[in-house]
Amino acid sequence: MFKKTTLKNGLRIITVPKQGTQAITCLVLVGTGSKYETKETSGISHLLEHLFFKGTNKRPTHLDIAEPLDEVGGVYNAFTGEDYTGYYAKTDSKHFDLALDVISDIYLNSKLAEKEIQKEKGVIVEEINMYYDHPTSHVQNLWTKVLYGDQPAGWDIAGTKESVMGITRENLLDYKKGQYNALNTVICVAGGFKNEKEIIKKVEKSFLKINDKAGFKKAAVVEGQEKPQLIVENRKTDQTHFCLGVRGYNAFHPKKYAAELLGLILGGMMSSRLFVAVREELGLAYYIRTEVSDDPDTGFLVTQAGVDNTKADKAIEAILKEYQKISKIKVSAKELKKVKDNYKGKMALSLEASDSLASFCGLQDLLENRILTPDQICEKINKVSSRNILNVAQDLFRPEKLNLSLIGPFKDKRFFEGILKL
Repeated sequence: MFKKTTLKNGLRIITVPKQGTQAITCLVLVGTGSKYETKETSGISHLLEHLFFKGTNKRPTHLDIAEPLDEVGGVYNAFTGEDYTGYYAKTDSKHFDLALDVISDIYLNSKLAEKEIQKEKGVIVEEINMYYDHPTSHVQNLWTKVLYGDQPAGWDIAGTKESVMGITRENLLDYKKGQYNALNTVICVAGGFKNEKEIIKKVEKSFLKINDKAGFKKAAVVEGQEKPQLIVENRKTDQTHFCLGVRGYNAFHPKKYAAELLGLILGGMMSSRLFVAVREELGLAYYIRTEVSDDPDTGFLVTQAGVDNTKADKAIEAILKEYQKISKIKVSAKELKKVKDNYKGKMALSLEASDSLASFCGLQDLLENRILTPDQICEKINKVSSRNILNVAQDLFRPEKLNLSLIGPFKDKRFFEGILKL
């Protein structure tokens, strides 16, 4: 399915050919994100990501970067997470040289002009304002805050308005020099190509000037919880939005696949238990979903919903009831088969697109230093038993692991403290 080539300087090149598609994606991933930041530079990874599209020596302006890709119908963007930053361009395969040239150029040669830095700070402040004004998004930031508190894992990836405005060009140059290096970078090319050797040769040539000095490591995440934790943000809203869940497993934990299936059973499908119980039977929510996250050093299971302000307690109690139920009785053979088939089917559909295929392989290699094929992952999914899921539910759904973040017209969080129990 894929080929991994590691150059002498440590740069990793992953090629993933796919038959039956004209699309090709060039994705560059860097092993750095918000968990690598300090209080003073919170948001620097995200700011740097924005600035990479503002001009290079070869392409001095934003339009010089954007227009050539627009002219061929290309799709291009970037993203910042807690442990990674990514830049990609997706085009018709005949325009691969253009995609590679643009992405390598912004990675290696972004000017980070002072004028652009000041403008982009204003853009990001408005981005922060935008997400704050959307409770469905902001409650997710509160969720990580309630889990991890005042440390990088608990900070907003975008930073705060104050921290972003305080970041200097010198900060950006130092951060880029420290983190954007060969050992910390994975380049993944996925999609419709035949000559793999030629692709690798082109990528290697395009990244000849990459920095080969080692960067810095992130601070260890501090976790410790002895009782339920919650954050209630008092706001005049038409709905109460909340995230309710528990601490879980990291990406290397042997129980991660059982936890994934547990999340799907609870709230990952329109026939999932929580969708049926909270939306279809009780009529309490338009949206309700459960997601499982597993990063290199952290993990959690969380259910998110938006409900009528007068029924927030009823919705939370209904979710907790389902958490309790799945911790007491093994899932049936029929439900187990359904959720396994759902997991495998979703994975197969997602990997139809070249950009998803590039992320699938590239992020595994960057974060876990390994790449499991879809077949290998399916083997692990197939091995999960009803007993495994029951054991994981009993391990995770314990009172001291419960966490809640909530936005709504509530001045006193003690009301929710009283119902946050199993």
